[in-house]
Amino acid sequence: MINKETIETVVEEWLKDNDYFLVDINFGADDRIVIEIDHADGVWIEDCAELSRFLQERLGDELGEYELEVGSAGLGQPFKVAQQYINHIGDTVEVLELGGTKVQGVLKSVDGTNFTVTVKEKQKQEGKKRPVLVDVDKTYAMDGVKYAKYLLAFK
Repeated sequence: MINKETIETVVEEWLKDNDYFLVDINFGADDRIVIEIDHADGVWIEDCAELSRFLQERLGDELGEYELEVGSAGLGQPFKVAQQYINHIGDTVEVLELGGTKVQGVLKSVDGTNFTVTVKEKQKQEGKKRPVLVDVDKTYAMDGVKYAKYLLAFK
């Protein structure tokens, strides 16, 4: 019976010669193994097919009855690994805080397991009648939010 560690080892072998990184390996209830990869410049279908063939060659009979699916992590999906945060520095992201508050801003930096987002907040300033919008940096732990994801912008 095949396990996640075996698949991860073979995927990492393929990844070392490519600019892709592993996002997730998921065993579905319907005997499906879903492997998500990502790349700073997007994922090409040809590369997904190449990784799938590589896995078939290396694992062959070990895959048994499992159906193998290799694809991208998805552009509007929540980030799962630190490299996804790094790839989106300078982009607009949406963060859902544990308390349920959604914040939108520009991903400013990533440091270990923390990331910083610059958001616009209304603040009362001395001498002004109305609050003004100012840039505020908010730092979060990657595992301290419900999700963070790239925010698609249609201009």
